[in-house]
Amino acid sequence: MTIAGIAAERREVLASAFGGALVGPDDVGYHELRLIHNGLIDKRPALIASPRGTADVAAAVRFAVSEGLELAVRGGGHNVSGRAVSEGGLVIDLSLMRAVDVDPRAGIARVQGGALWSDVNRETAVHGLAVTGGAVSTTGVGGLTLGGGLGWLMGVQGLAADNLVEAEVVLATGQVVRAAADEHPDLFWALRGGGGNFGVVTSFVFRLQPQAEIVGGLVAHPIDAAADMLAFYADATAVASDELTIFGGLVHAPDGSGMPLAAMVVCHAGPRDRAEAELAPVLSWGSPAVVDVGPMPYPVMNTLLDAGFPRGSLNYWKSTFVRGIDQGLIDTIVERFASCPSPMGAILFEHFHGAVTRVGRTDTAVPHRATGYNLLIPSVWMDPATTEENIAWTRATFDAFQPFRGEGRWLNYFGDDEEPSALDAAYGPNHARLGEVKRRYDPDNVFHLNQNIVPAAA
Repeated sequence: MTIAGIAAERREVLASAFGGALVGPDDVGYHELRLIHNGLIDKRPALIASPRGTADVAAAVRFAVSEGLELAVRGGGHNVSGRAVSEGGLVIDLSLMRAVDVDPRAGIARVQGGALWSDVNRETAVHGLAVTGGAVSTTGVGGLTLGGGLGWLMGVQGLAADNLVEAEVVLATGQVVRAAADEHPDLFWALRGGGGNFGVVTSFVFRLQPQAEIVGGLVAHPIDAAADMLAFYADATAVASDELTIFGGLVHAPDGSGMPLAAMVVCHAGPRDRAEAELAPVLSWGSPAVVDVGPMPYPVMNTLLDAGFPRGSLNYWKSTFVRGIDQGLIDTIVERFASCPSPMGAILFEHFHGAVTRVGRTDTAVPHRATGYNLLIPSVWMDPATTEENIAWTRATFDAFQPFRGEGRWLNYFGDDEEPSALDAAYGPNHARLGEVKRRYDPDNVFHLNQNIVPAAA
């Protein structure tokens, strides 16, 4: 039976219990809707179901299971692995479910599963509130949170997952449950870092904190200063307060020139006087080519890197935690970046410190709680003819970092070609417990288009 045939013959079964939009291969808009952020992904599902509410999600899950269709769930569709789309299966596309309801008195926000962080930031900022939400505003709330959820505010607030207080989940049976500390606590634990393995999260409830303004922006140096700047970055982050987050590394100018730069992106979440005092050494070091740092609303901070990751660009990423930043690693980064084939490529450090490190390794499913650095190679390019070259460079660069690697890897940066052992590095000591939770809530592994946790043996 053809892909079109599956959709044509069976979609009416779902349509009778579905209030959203159903789009198959022969329908207008299908080819636009099947695409996700990463232009490398070119999959053709049999049916795309865009629900308007939880009842629609439950109907779509039951339909996929009854029809034996491989099920994928798309929130923001931003993850590089492309597992938000199934080949010949059913995609539950949550893009019509983007509502954000803020209760400023309770200090919480209820966020539907298809929302982007730009949606959350816009609504919470009205009340002078915020929650950690990634470093790019076009990222989906669901995928980022379920994978842990790092971001500019993690030094003062912890991860997005650390601020999750409740979730509504549609299980593989179509049953709808509330997961929180007092209800389905094992599921709630697993959702905070275990990825999309356990069901479709139709809404998230986040704890918010006051954060009307930050002091942030970009400091960029000529590439000749790369080694010295990376050494300075290591020293500056070693003494940074919880309020100061700095991501630093080697990048290309986002103005289209492709000029290589050594750069630091800073975000200070404290009062302006403390921010100015703590940022003074960062702004005055060396002879920067660009200093564009100042007070801004937090939602603006969350957009500063957006232009570097345009929708439809081709992406292949690798990342690893490192044991520290020493001269050997610095020299390797400088050497590898010099041969980067794309004028959009980068090698970046993300600093983990503060609140994110004051959570126990097993308190949530996210085990990465040590002060240190995640080293990210976000390869981005636009010309399909250079795909092979860019992927080869990324893999070779990742291999070159082998002598400096720590024990952990960040789940949300996984591509679609990781070795099974990579999951041990992502889930750490929580992997076995996650398998037990998987067996309880999805024993048939219906939700397997993710960084998959195999149900534990009975």
